[in-house]
Amino acid sequence: MTTEMIIGLAQETVYTILIVIAPVVGIALLVGLLVSIFQATTQIQEQTLSFVPKIVAVFLALLFFGAWMLRHVLDFTQNLLGNLSNFVG
Repeated sequence: MTTEMIIGLAQETVYTILIVIAPVVGIALLVGLLVSIFQATTQIQEQTLSFVPKIVAVFLALLFFGAWMLRHVLDFTQNLLGNLSNFVG
């Protein structure tokens, strides 16, 4: 296994991770921003107000994007296992 193959595999792995987590992290970021704006305008500093909407939004995002995320991870895994003979020996 050459250095180029290892770097290529690492790049593909990082790219897959970023693509898979992007929708969930983006939605959590957007909901967190909206809750922060709401807290700043109303001056409500309740701790649970910042966590509960984000948790609900992340769960809904996982329900909505879960199949798409699983398909990307499975494609990556099938590609990795399909080329396993190239990596070994």
